[in-house]
Amino acid sequence: MSETYAPNRPLARAAARRPVTSEKPLTRAVLILVSVVFLGLLVFAPLVTVFAEALKEGLWGALKSLSNPEALSAIRLTLLVAVVAVPLNAVFGVAAAWLITKFQFKGKAVLLTLIDIPFSVSPVVAGLCLVLTFGANSWLGSWLVAHGFPIVFAVPGIILASMFVTFPFVARELIPVMIEQGKAEEEAALTLGAGGWRAFFTVTLPNIRWALLYGVLLCNARAMGEFGAVAVVSGKIRGLTATMPITIEMLYNEYSSVAAFSLAAVLALLALVTLALKTLLEWHYSDQLAANRRH
Repeated sequence: MSETYAPNRPLARAAARRPVTSEKPLTRAVLILVSVVFLGLLVFAPLVTVFAEALKEGLWGALKSLSNPEALSAIRLTLLVAVVAVPLNAVFGVAAAWLITKFQFKGKAVLLTLIDIPFSVSPVVAGLCLVLTFGANSWLGSWLVAHGFPIVFAVPGIILASMFVTFPFVARELIPVMIEQGKAEEEAALTLGAGGWRAFFTVTLPNIRWALLYGVLLCNARAMGEFGAVAVVSGKIRGLTATMPITIEMLYNEYSSVAAFSLAAVLALLALVTLALKTLLEWHYSDQLAANRRH
């Protein structure tokens, strides 16, 4: 029996010396080729097409189409929505992450589920819910319209729709970081006489600043590129409630391809800048974690 179950020691030593992730050169080449092909077809080819179509009539043609009042209005509205929605979601995300990670209470699992709802609900459904809640046919919406504060088919509805689809990003970036850090530093600050707000601004916030910036960048990218929920609540009013994605769709449907792709190129450039900042934050944050582990 002992001979039957005795391990083959030379083979075991060879397996122990071989790295777990070692693969044959052919396997690595095939995996790399598949990844490059998929990235080329799904990412790089559409991106190149956008810029090629935008510059089809030259740089001057693209700039001229961007100087159109409708395009300028769409750019201003998109930036306005991001400027309002992102800071509000950042405040909510920090508060939610603080509550979930620093306190024990009944209903914590329910709160986590509610935070994840925008990930599981279609943006179109979210926009429809906002229309049913704040539309002119609802009691709340009719009261707001009567007092001169319309929500649906106006800028506030676009901001609410953008906030709904983006509010999980900051909280979901902060919660794992704050769980890993624990509560020891905050408790030490409170023991030394610091108040709650001082402990937050001097201990908690510096520890989560990179994760917070990372979540803000993701939130900003989604807010600027949101289409589904905004399309439902905006009414697609030219020059008033048409964001950049909405305007791109309308221009493309009207066969104004240069104007549509020029605006799409601006949106793509904003996305690329966000991606570059996100990558820099990831590098910095990983270096910071490695430094903390060494100390």
